[in-house]
Amino acid sequence: MLKLQGLTKRYATGDLALNDVDLEVPAGQVLALIGPSGAGKSTLIRCINRLVEPSAGQVSLDGQELTKLRGKKLKLARREIGMIFQSYALVDRLSVMENVLSGRLGYLGFWRSLLRRFDSEDVQKACELLERVGLLEMLDKRGDALSGGQKQRVGIARALMQKPKLLLVDEPTASLDPKTSRQIMRLIVELCREQNLAVIINIHDVALAQQFVDRVVGLAAGQIVFDGKPDELTEETLTLIYGEEDWSAVDTEADEEEADADPLDSIARGAHP
Repeated sequence: MLKLQGLTKRYATGDLALNDVDLEVPAGQVLALIGPSGAGKSTLIRCINRLVEPSAGQVSLDGQELTKLRGKKLKLARREIGMIFQSYALVDRLSVMENVLSGRLGYLGFWRSLLRRFDSEDVQKACELLERVGLLEMLDKRGDALSGGQKQRVGIARALMQKPKLLLVDEPTASLDPKTSRQIMRLIVELCREQNLAVIINIHDVALAQQFVDRVVGLAAGQIVFDGKPDELTEETLTLIYGEEDWSAVDTEADEEEADADPLDSIARGAHP
């Protein structure tokens, strides 16, 4: 269980990015975080794993308050929080296998980490994950030889190599075409449900979120203004989150995606873009 209490972030410029946010995400739930640019979505995710330091409030994971941790204790806690980045964050010169195995670096001692000496169990787990995301045959390819969708799949496998309790996903489909975006979202959701992870996905595509997630939280000006099921996102709530707009286009897009969903049902279980 992830629990946020009074989470607040004010930058040195005086800008208030998050304002007294309370949120609970149980294990096994996939939550989409939506809202306009500047609403505080990325800041919220980065405050959870302490890439950004909160100004006030608490972040707890399974009863452990992360906001009080420092040094080695914080490093150990971060091993239980997987992160998937919009920019993929792969090491281009390393192979697919090496990039996935880097998810275990937090569990190795200094010298083993420096020399990248992994246990046979880690190598076997990496192979299993690469097979699950449809990239086992590419394990020797360099990171810079992959397409965007393939890089994101490697990022998913790397995050799951940590054996996390919580997965934070920052705009996983922002640089991908619509078909690949759906493949990636389906894959993330399926894998996280299989492993009973709590998941927060920061995403701009409302229709995509509605199709795949269990719960939607809308942020506006650093505050939660909507928290509910995907089918509860009415034109009124979208206006509350984003402001005035013709939201009928969102519904149409969702209907069109649902209409041609069947041919892609098998993609997330092996094929890659």
